[in-house]
Formats: sequence, C-alpha cells, structure tokens
Amino acid sequence: MSERAPETPRPAGELSPAEAQKRAAGRRAAEYVEDGQIVGLGTGSTVRYFLEALAERIRQGLSVAGVPTSSGTECLARQLGIPLVDLDAHPTLDVAVDGADEIDPKLNLIKGLGAALVREKIVEASSRRLVIVSDEGKLVPTLGSRAPVPVAVIPFGWTTTRDRLARLGCRPVLRERAGQPVVTDDGLYVVDCWFGPMDDPFEVERRLQATVGAAATGLFLGWPLVALVGRADLSVTVLSSESG
Repeated sequence: MSERAPETPRPAGELSPAEAQKRAAGRRAAEYVEDGQIVGLGTGSTVRYFLEALAERIRQGLSVAGVPTSSGTECLARQLGIPLVDLDAHPTLDVAVDGADEIDPKLNLIKGLGAALVREKIVEASSRRLVIVSDEGKLVPTLGSRAPVPVAVIPFGWTTTRDRLARLGCRPVLRERAGQPVVTDDGLYVVDCWFGPMDDPFEVERRLQATVGAAATGLFLGWPLVALVGRADLSVTVLSSESG
C-alpha cells in the first residue's frame, strides 16, 4: 500500500498546539528560499506548511522550482502551483526543506516515519543546504528515545532481512496499514527497528547499512543543517550544525 497524499491543513485557529508549532516552523523555512533556486521538497506534516508558504511567495513573484521527495509531496506541490523539475536534470539543489521525527542535541536525526526516507536521503545529499523543520516535541536527549529507526528493505525475502536486523539488537516491525505492508514510492517495504536510546547511532547506522536486504535507513547523522524548531509560544528557535 503506497504512502497517502498529505491531508489539507486545517485553518490556523483550529490547529492543535503541536500543529501550530509545526506551522510556525514550516512558514519560517520559506524565508530560506531565494529567487532562482532549485529546492528539495521534503515529506511530512510539517513540510506542508512550508509548501503553503512557498506557494504564497511564488504568487507574489518568487521564481523557484522544486524536486519532491514523494508522490504525496508532488501531488500537493502541483495543487499549490509550485513548479517541479527532475533531479536528474538538476543534480545539485540549492536548498532542501524537510521534517524530522527525532532531533538530538548534535542535530543528528531520525527520519522516515512518512516512508519517504530513500528519496529524502537522495535529494538532501544533493542539496547545498538542508533546513529541518519541527515542533519542539521532536527534540530528544538521545536518538531512539521515542521513535524507531525506519529501514527501507527489498520486498524479496524481507523476512530474512527482518531476522538479520533483529540480530543487531532491535525489535524489527514491518510497517503496515490496513493489514498490508506499506510500500514506498520506490517499491520497498519499511521495517521499523526499535533500538531504544542509542549510545552510538553511528555504529548502528554502519551495521544497518551492512545488512543484506536493507536499502536505506532513517538515520541522518553528522549532516550540516539548520533546524527550525517551533515552540509553545509560536516562536521559532534556530539551531545550526553548519560550519562557519
């Protein structure tokens, strides 16, 4: 079962506190886009607020084009009137904007609960700058405190891959919806690996990447980035791991 298209956001006055924080961060991220840029468009509930704000700037005269990381984001971007281009035609992007499921104090990330981790990693590795948007609930002292590590796996023999993942010390759970495996836009399954708090996420990433049948992980470690974190008072904290 493929990932669903993002739902249309509710009016600002009807947002929950967490959604209001996401909206504040997402709209702030649109300020990081400059005229003439090619922009990586992430996937997830926070990113849709960025897309709305970006579409407003386009209607005001901003000239940009986007590369979506999922079919859901592509659908929403087209609905909003955001021009889209192909990554192969524009292999170097100016900036990418995306969400995160966990952010640790060093700005290492867990991503992929929206099942777009493969394309997110490809797009964001192709970008000169990465901007992450989130609410303050995504800040954790240690990666794995609340979220699993999503791992995209090849469907063929996926149960053997699951068993290999289990031997790494996690509890691997095939992600399903309505009793059927969630299938990514790239035709992959997602196994959510529950490690708990990870003392050394870099070693976990190394071992996951070496697992036969695993295509990509939701660990984004050591990436230079800017994180925009929406707060309870609807202010936005800017955190950075960019050099300089």
